[in-house]
Amino acid sequence: MPGNDTSSKAADSSAAAVALLETVRSELAAVKLGLELPGTDKARAATKSALAQLDDYILPRYRSLDAPLLAVVGGSTGAGKSTLVNALVGHPVTRAGAIRPTTRQPILLHHPADGLWFADQRVLPNLSRIRGVKVDGPIPANQAGATPDAAAISSLVLVEDSAVPQGVALLDAPDVDSISDDNRQLAGQLLAAADLWVFVTTANRYADAVPWKLLLDAASRDIMVAVILDRVPPAAEAEVSEDLRSMLAKQGLADAKLFVVPEVPLDNLGMLPAETVAPLLDWLKTLAKDAAGRADIARRTLNGTVKALSGTVELVAQAAEAEDKAGQQLAEDVRSSYSDAVERILAATKDGALLRGEVLARWQDFVGTGEFFRTLEQNVGRLRDRLGAFFRGQPAPAVKVETAIETGLQAVIVDEASNAAEDADQRWRQDPAGRRLLGTDDLSGVSANFPERAAAEIRAWQGSLMELISAEGQGKRNQARWLSFGVNGLGAALMIVVFSMTAGLTGLEIGVAGGTAVVGQRVLEAVFGEDAVRRLAQKAREDLQTRCEALLVAEQQRFLERLRVGTPAAELGKHAEALQRLAAQA
Repeated sequence: MPGNDTSSKAADSSAAAVALLETVRSELAAVKLGLELPGTDKARAATKSALAQLDDYILPRYRSLDAPLLAVVGGSTGAGKSTLVNALVGHPVTRAGAIRPTTRQPILLHHPADGLWFADQRVLPNLSRIRGVKVDGPIPANQAGATPDAAAISSLVLVEDSAVPQGVALLDAPDVDSISDDNRQLAGQLLAAADLWVFVTTANRYADAVPWKLLLDAASRDIMVAVILDRVPPAAEAEVSEDLRSMLAKQGLADAKLFVVPEVPLDNLGMLPAETVAPLLDWLKTLAKDAAGRADIARRTLNGTVKALSGTVELVAQAAEAEDKAGQQLAEDVRSSYSDAVERILAATKDGALLRGEVLARWQDFVGTGEFFRTLEQNVGRLRDRLGAFFRGQPAPAVKVETAIETGLQAVIVDEASNAAEDADQRWRQDPAGRRLLGTDDLSGVSANFPERAAAEIRAWQGSLMELISAEGQGKRNQARWLSFGVNGLGAALMIVVFSMTAGLTGLEIGVAGGTAVVGQRVLEAVFGEDAVRRLAQKAREDLQTRCEALLVAEQQRFLERLRVGTPAAELGKHAEALQRLAAQA
């Protein structure tokens, strides 16, 4: 049937809207704006506000489009909000008086038949529920409502009263300009959860800045507003009313309902005469009786709020995009510092620098005497004649060569990692966002366990060289020579070949390092052949590079882990467009 089809389409549309809004809520909550950039504070506040409004109003209203309208009564300190609410129900239900603030926790008045809509956490889910206590007999307005300190401000007092029109609930909110920060924040939260506003001001305060800031927010959301001009001297009613109407029209609120409450004495209970609020009460009753009209008001406010949410999501998307770009630059600074360090380490392994000092001495001790090397320096070409000496005798242990290489290479790696950390730290401290990420932490040196990790990685590299030697030597015709020299000895020779280039050395060092490298290379060639030696050296170098890169990539995480990644800006931008389309639906 056509009616069923229409109802089904509406249900599908509502379900799709809820799904979109839940996705937006989830991704907004995932946004991490951790950098200090221009506009970030505004985006953080907007994100927090948007999440609250999604929870308090947008999602609950989309899930329950037929729920009663929530009319929030708000305004400035001393405007007479609580007195107005009491007058609307005909007896004191919320505290009114001279002591400020009088409304310290919100009171929600509803018809008994509407109780189920507000008893659970459907709307304003972060506020716990407290049942209002009914009092026998009339009580003065300055004693009505909850005792100020009886419950936390994070509570919502629910009061049933048959005088409240069924279909519309009234929520007496704290002052929007309260001296209490908590009260001001709660007032803003409640107004953001309203289907319509009943905004109370006075004849001498209607032009104050704080109320107008909120009224402009209402205009941006296209929310229905009823403005109550309270305590107006009869002689000034025409002039003040005309001026206020003009101000409303200029600010896009020409459709706002304006009700004037004259300045009259209160009775002995602190109540206004019923006739002073009769026009406002009649208007609320008319809204309550018109189900279609209530739905239109809810839809209008909802669409306006979603449109405003779209702008907020776009703002957050732009902030996330700016943070992503800034974060990429900070990350690039770090990666560049550590990449340069890897290059310097590899250069040190190729230019013969590691063949100085202890490494050279231990290698000389291993392959022959100092006299042998002095002769070798004079005539490197005689090396081939002396190779037999290496294989006829039992070579000295190669462990000291490995240890010396480990110590020398570790010193180079640690030193360059420290230089990289200092460089990255300086780059970040030159950037306001980087400075904020670092705070008081000093990351300009290596982490405490880095030297041990570097040493362990070098030993693992040396072990992998031994495995290469073992694999290459299996099945060789010259296995006797291989076994005579030993896996450790050939491994030490391979390490020497890896560090054999002599660029950067001068004078006697060139002769010594050159002779050292030739010895290692000729030994390996005698066992495996020239091509195999080149291949083994290349694999060893590649393995060393991979391990150095892994060490420094792990070390740079101390910086990069501070760059927390949230929802991609592109996704938020798409959601902003989807919200615009949703808000445009009639």
